[in-house]
Amino acid sequence: MIIVTGAAGFIGSALIGELNKQGYKDVVAVDDFSRADKNKNLDGKSISARVDRMEFFTWLDENEKWVQFIFHLGARTDTTEFDVAIFDELNLNYSKTMWNKCIDYGIPLVYASSAATYGLGEHGYIDNHDVVGDLKPLNPYGRSKNDFDIWALKQEKQPYYWAGLKFFNVYGPNEFHKGRMASVILHAFRQIGKTDKMKLFRSHNPDFKNGEQLRDFVYVKDVVSVCMFLMDNRKSENNGLYNLGTGKSRTFLDLTKSTFKAMGVEEDISFVDTPEDIRDKYQYYTQADMSKLFGIGYDKQFTPLEEGVSDYVKNYLIPGKYC
Repeated sequence: MIIVTGAAGFIGSALIGELNKQGYKDVVAVDDFSRADKNKNLDGKSISARVDRMEFFTWLDENEKWVQFIFHLGARTDTTEFDVAIFDELNLNYSKTMWNKCIDYGIPLVYASSAATYGLGEHGYIDNHDVVGDLKPLNPYGRSKNDFDIWALKQEKQPYYWAGLKFFNVYGPNEFHKGRMASVILHAFRQIGKTDKMKLFRSHNPDFKNGEQLRDFVYVKDVVSVCMFLMDNRKSENNGLYNLGTGKSRTFLDLTKSTFKAMGVEEDISFVDTPEDIRDKYQYYTQADMSKLFGIGYDKQFTPLEEGVSDYVKNYLIPGKYC
């Protein structure tokens, strides 16, 4: 039995789809299932149980002997939310309880951290445990993720196997429900579909031209591949935090132009001011150092941006399909 929290969400549902493809049918989905739009991500998937996230730990106490692995991907991920109490409850304290339950019951754990922990990148984008305490995330979401990473690294007692994944800019199918937090590709697809045009955020940093803000965009299928690798190759000597990007930053112009091309629409790109509520918390550059993950044996190539965008647009967005 494999547990996936955040199961109805973007990455969680994609992971369940891959688990099913590889023959894992006894999958327990944990989430807040109150949103019909998110629940569509789970249609057609083999799931042995759906457990509300607030009831999960009671459920786990009663069923722990059958659980083989936990992917803890559930979290409040809204970077524009500034109520710290929400993040303390759902990201920090919930994850602490998950950690301790995995210790008590001898269950291996992979959990979602975030590249938002790196802030402006003052200390680089290296998944070195020594710098975690010095990182300065730009918003409460990033701080909650970094606070848990700091807490986990300080624990004398740990799950016998664990990994925290610092997701960079993940894009791909099953993000229809994400609203403002969806990838720029989905926003571009919708905007281009309505107007044949796309508006990007203007740069408010003199070091970057408009549209040339750089991010490490990683396809969700690659994220899922890494999750499967970690489950299949769990070794306690490899416990720790890992970046999960591609190792190559690209511009928002690259991403948008690829979307126009995949849609067969002539490029028409303009710029608007970045909203003031996120302007001073905006990352202009991210690029994952991926040497640590490759160093433990992961050897698959990450999907180039143009290929990922083309696959996403043509095989999922245009036909309205889920993965």
